[in-house]
Amino acid sequence: MTPKIYMPAPVCLIENNGGQLLANQEALEILSATRNPLVVVAIVGLYRTGKSYLMNKLAGKNKGFSIGSTVQSHTKGIWMWCVPHPKKPNHTLVLLDTEGLGDVEKGNNQNDSWIFALAILLSSTFVYNSMGTINQQAMDQLHYVTELSDRIRAKSSPDANGIEDSADFVSFFPDFVWTLRDFSLELEADGLPITADEYLEISLKLKQGNTQKDQNFNLPRLCIRKFFPKKKCFIFDRPTHRKKLGQLETMHDDELDPEFVQQAAVFCSYIFSNSKTKTLSGGIKVNGPRLENLVLTYVNAISSGDLPCMENAVLALAQIENAAAVQKAIAHYDQQMNQMVKLPTETLQELLDLHRACEKEAIEFFMSNSFKDIDQLFQKDLAAKLEKKRDEFCKQNLQASTDRCSDLLKEIFGPLEDSVKQGVYSKPGGYRLFIQKTQELKKTYLQKPRKGIQAEEVLQEYLDSKESMTDAILQTDQTLTEKEKEIEVERVKAESAQAATKRLEEMQMKNQQIMEQKERSYQEHVKQLTEKMERDRIQLLEEQERTLALKLQEQARLLKEGFQNESKRLHNEIQNLQQNMARPRRICVIS
Repeated sequence: MTPKIYMPAPVCLIENNGGQLLANQEALEILSATRNPLVVVAIVGLYRTGKSYLMNKLAGKNKGFSIGSTVQSHTKGIWMWCVPHPKKPNHTLVLLDTEGLGDVEKGNNQNDSWIFALAILLSSTFVYNSMGTINQQAMDQLHYVTELSDRIRAKSSPDANGIEDSADFVSFFPDFVWTLRDFSLELEADGLPITADEYLEISLKLKQGNTQKDQNFNLPRLCIRKFFPKKKCFIFDRPTHRKKLGQLETMHDDELDPEFVQQAAVFCSYIFSNSKTKTLSGGIKVNGPRLENLVLTYVNAISSGDLPCMENAVLALAQIENAAAVQKAIAHYDQQMNQMVKLPTETLQELLDLHRACEKEAIEFFMSNSFKDIDQLFQKDLAAKLEKKRDEFCKQNLQASTDRCSDLLKEIFGPLEDSVKQGVYSKPGGYRLFIQKTQELKKTYLQKPRKGIQAEEVLQEYLDSKESMTDAILQTDQTLTEKEKEIEVERVKAESAQAATKRLEEMQMKNQQIMEQKERSYQEHVKQLTEKMERDRIQLLEEQERTLALKLQEQARLLKEGFQNESKRLHNEIQNLQQNMARPRRICVIS
């Protein structure tokens, strides 16, 4: 279950320390623990335009992001506030409030351009906040949008001319929302009422002409039209009297202008309902750890003098997540194998079957947690690691079987060895008694369960190690004849050879298990094919019989119809003859 992140107040995500941008570790740790998909809303604009107030309203609070009441900019860098999304269950709303653009105290607007670019890169909805109307001055203040192509790269390798198409940017640029504060005009055009969105579209119309003045007029409008296909505009009345603006954090809605309160509510409702989950190319939804890596990648690129590159950021993220997915898949495999496997297994096939089942789960686990695994490098790495894990389990299984069998042999044959040391078998007939007892103990050993695949080999190694003891007992057994000795020796050798042959056969059987399984599968396919051919043959015969029966029925019907027609004809002829015979005849007399 994803832990809930409770942030009572915003924290600085990207610090602006004397023009040097640095990622804040505290904020990164918060993101690292946020596993939900993120809806990221960033706001930028000139300082002292009320950006922070709107972000506090989106957080459902009056206080949070710093609202200043002087001409100095309060927010420095980019501040973050993570709150539960009010309309999307199991989603987190990430609010990013940026430092005011155009602060005269900075003396260098390059830092503003990077803040603007980072807000674009990190957000799924980008809010530009300004005062008054959309006039040329407002467009001139939005010159940062014209610098985006100089600040951001979509691909690591542009086209042959070194130029990136605007479509490359649109594919990952956020939705654009323009908020106009203290708006005092009537929304009309040509004497007819218009919406705020229509007002924005009218303001973004281009001038016809090729003069430098025309180009300067068109450039910011052209960039907004190309980079942000989805645009929205909101207007706001002044919230309260100018002298009370510094008290907004402590004022309730009923103390503010009702129109402003309604406009803020409509704005928040739109953001909650229409802001999309932050998504990377390929449909990869961004959660906290992914946003954390994006922040680090972009800030590090800027600090090193490079341009932030979206493609490189996604590939770097894929490298991190795919490597983690391999480790998680291996951990899952280890967990499943440790739960399911009890070493030693009776057969090698039993262990291999368990390995295949856990291997399948591990691969599925990896596939569900990885993305952009170019050339399947990480999947191949996973396969190599799983193969190594299999070999390790086979080695452990071998050792476990050896240890188990060795312990059993000590337990079962220990008393016999003690008896030999005590001289129990150093007497006439002792050799035969010793061999008889050994056979009984071998039977006891072989009946013990879960000895594993080394049972025969360890037993034989033990018996081989005791040959000198057996020979000594044989030599002291004076009652046996030389012939009996030879027979016994040959029998022991024969048993040893038989045991060796059995071990060899078992090894061959282990090696053939996979081939036999394939053969059984092949035979099953042949069987299924043969049965299908037989069913098809029977079906064909049945079809032929039905066709023949239909032909015979048709011939019988035709014969019957012919007979009926002939009978009807004869009947008609008889009727005509009878009618002729019954007709009176005239006799002519010739005088």
